[in-house]
Amino acid sequence: MIHITLITFVAIIIAYLLGSLSSAVIIAKIAGLPDPRKEGSNNPGATNMLRLAGKKFALLTLLGDILKGVIAVLIGRLFLQQGFNLSLIGIFAVIGHIYPVFFKFKGGKGVATGFGVMFALNPLLGLTAAITWGIIAAVFRYSSLAALVAYTLSPFYALLFRHADYFLCLVILAIILFWRHRENIQRLKKRTEPKIGAA
Repeated sequence: MIHITLITFVAIIIAYLLGSLSSAVIIAKIAGLPDPRKEGSNNPGATNMLRLAGKKFALLTLLGDILKGVIAVLIGRLFLQQGFNLSLIGIFAVIGHIYPVFFKFKGGKGVATGFGVMFALNPLLGLTAAITWGIIAAVFRYSSLAALVAYTLSPFYALLFRHADYFLCLVILAIILFWRHRENIQRLKKRTEPKIGAA
């Protein structure tokens, strides 16, 4: 039976608020760049920042988004050990990224923040998922496809590394990611999805 304590609930709120800090939007405002929610793919994430502003700002966005997931889980670790509740906290960091309260609930896809969550839950899990993303991205040049494959496999990586307690939340993350990428999936089917590095 799933038992949500008051401490877990508070950590979930903190994780959501952390996730709501949109790295791409904040960086764009500070650097005087176009709003990534209104330009390019209209997605405030690292891939769109790469298209709009180049590698430096894309990397800063990527690191910022990853850190949100890492910090959210590390805060959870102050009060919890392993287990479902810890991974649940990570899910809310991703939900915050997707539906940020500070930016009118218009956020990104949650890919990088989810990777940060995985790294914080178990470094091998995060590394394996990231390597999967890298291989698919290098071969096919589609960021969306790479994310879909990595997130589909991540629950099974958790089992491989003997963390069955993370399995359910990783399945939920994969479902969220597929929902957020539904338009990308249609473009992939039609072969109209922009490749990495495309203008």
